[in-house]
Amino acid sequence: MAKVKQTLKYLYIGRDPISVWFRYGLILFDLVTIVFFVATAHVPHGPGLTVLSLFIGLLILCDFSARLWISKDRWKLFFKVYTLADLVVIISLMLDPFVSGNLAFLRILRALRLIHSYHLLRDLRRDVEFFRTHEDAVIAAINLLVFVFVTSTAVLVFFIPEDSQTAYIDALYFTMATLTTTGFGDITLVTPGGKLFSVFIMVVGVALFVRLAQAIFMPQKVRHKCPSCGLFRHDPDAVHCKHCGDVLKIETGGVS
Repeated sequence: MAKVKQTLKYLYIGRDPISVWFRYGLILFDLVTIVFFVATAHVPHGPGLTVLSLFIGLLILCDFSARLWISKDRWKLFFKVYTLADLVVIISLMLDPFVSGNLAFLRILRALRLIHSYHLLRDLRRDVEFFRTHEDAVIAAINLLVFVFVTSTAVLVFFIPEDSQTAYIDALYFTMATLTTTGFGDITLVTPGGKLFSVFIMVVGVALFVRLAQAIFMPQKVRHKCPSCGLFRHDPDAVHCKHCGDVLKIETGGVS
């Protein structure tokens, strides 16, 4: 068992090319499962889809268990947002044969795994220059997209009639119109639950949208490499590096 654990550590937290490609492979798996969850959220689950859902659930459970097993602080990892999201996804998939499709929207939470992982962030910072330059904006955009897909699928499952020919498009259209407070009114949720859910979309969605705009136009950190320790991200008004204390000379636009 010690050898198996060592192998898992090598794959999940190693820095060799094989480990990095393994983690990128997990991200590809996450993308495929998210597409599958969105595509089947409003589809009646026959034997084929049920078996496939259980199989995906077992794969995610194996990944979930491996991450916990090799973690130095399992309780800390367990209460991470993306870990709890994975647990919700696993439970919803395991209950698939016994519960109707009203749990389908929960599976989109799997998208939180796409970016909220320390080792993936480290790989992206090292390998992708665009991510290094626009990290805050990329993370804010993914958070907003996850929210849009989760809420759209919830609207699809709970509020859109099953006989609608454009069910998912209607759900996505309603979510975006509500999130942006455009409110065309051609698609509305008339039940009390629907109205409360609309309020939730507006409050949380607008906050995430503003965070994305802030990350693009008013980033919380500036990129400036410390000449002593190499720390690359600092507060806009930083005079000294928080890591080594060396004096920084960050260029600013000045005050007119």
